[in-house]
Amino acid sequence: MQSRPFRELFSIPLRNGLTKPKAVRGAGVKMVNMGELFANPRIVNVPMDRVPLSQTERNNSLLAAGDLLFARQSLVLAGAGKCSIFVSDEEDVCFESHVIRCRLNRELADPHFYFYFFNSPKGRRLIETIVEQGAGASGIRGSDLAELPVPWVSPTIQRRVAKILYKIDDMVAVNRSINQTLETMVQAIFKSWFVDFEPVKAKLDAKLEGRDPLRAAMSAISGKSDTELDLLGPEKFAQLADVVALFPDEMEVVELRTIPKGWGVQRAGSVFELVYGKALRSTDRQVGSVPVYGSGGVTGYHNVPLVQHGSVIVGRKGTVGSLYWEDEPFFPIDTTYYVRPIAAPLTFCYYAMQTLGLEKMNTDAAVPGLNRENVYRLELVLPGPRILQEFESEVSTIRKAIRANSDANKMLNNLRESLVPKLLSGDLPVTELAIEAEYD
Repeated sequence: MQSRPFRELFSIPLRNGLTKPKAVRGAGVKMVNMGELFANPRIVNVPMDRVPLSQTERNNSLLAAGDLLFARQSLVLAGAGKCSIFVSDEEDVCFESHVIRCRLNRELADPHFYFYFFNSPKGRRLIETIVEQGAGASGIRGSDLAELPVPWVSPTIQRRVAKILYKIDDMVAVNRSINQTLETMVQAIFKSWFVDFEPVKAKLDAKLEGRDPLRAAMSAISGKSDTELDLLGPEKFAQLADVVALFPDEMEVVELRTIPKGWGVQRAGSVFELVYGKALRSTDRQVGSVPVYGSGGVTGYHNVPLVQHGSVIVGRKGTVGSLYWEDEPFFPIDTTYYVRPIAAPLTFCYYAMQTLGLEKMNTDAAVPGLNRENVYRLELVLPGPRILQEFESEVSTIRKAIRANSDANKMLNNLRESLVPKLLSGDLPVTELAIEAEYD
């Protein structure tokens, strides 16, 4: 495989984005900033801030499909030189001054091939050779980026390599989309049962109107009409009826709140406990597969868990109120809490906590922080144990599917990581792999 200066592959010179005043959501042209770049390796219809542009600015700064975007500076999320690719958008999109745009000559270079190269270990090491350390943050210059010696093979080979890796990414994206849909389903169930009390209200309305309360509640829970309910098989009909029968058909006032009869209003501190994480410096971490959680999510891995089972991690310092579900043993550091259920299953605690507005409970102006005593004083509506058990049963089935997709994505990501260096070096001939995908 040959090596060529990166600049030889450009169709136009590298360009920094626009320096603009404060962006305004909902007005003007969408603008990629550092946050979008770090959060989205492949940028496709991403929500972002908007800025007003003159016609000259439009001519010079709009993105085209296949443009590579490099971060000029580092953020907490990633280092300087982070590379993303602009895939498409339904609207015009520009880019801000902390982003470098690279538009390649398609006759010489496939953008996706170089996107994968710069995100490979070898590509990241190459970028690190031009990173300059400053007083506040590290950064790169476009002039240095242009001179980097990058691998080069024929565009035909580049495209075949990119197709293989893109197909893996596409499979990962599909699994991630399915999981987002499943999460939305569970959130909708929780809201229907425990926030809007739809089954109970459906029974109440049906009683007032002289209709069958059971069938009305079955329709409310399932979203099916009377006709569609009749088309259910006997077993599914009976299962749905059994669930609906658990809900009361009356409301009552408890502690100034109107809730289903027989349910209670509990302080959050009697439903779950928030347990402190433990400090674990990066220099003290040992090689292993145990995820280490900070308030921003997984920050690395260790060989020994602090918590020997799955739980929910809650951001305490930094990203206040962030919530993460973890199925396996893990290590929460001291910027987090983890949840210990007391009076309800972990599934109920997780989705209930999403309704408490924890992200708005910062108690320290200098360093954002979540005081657990303040959380404990919040109130939750708690149903009877049989309804909690039914919710746990339904949600656990969905969460197993979510976990299966997540495990599949881990396997696919590991496969991609192992394939990238072999494909880019030519050690694995692309003609031996029959994976095809389209990304144009």
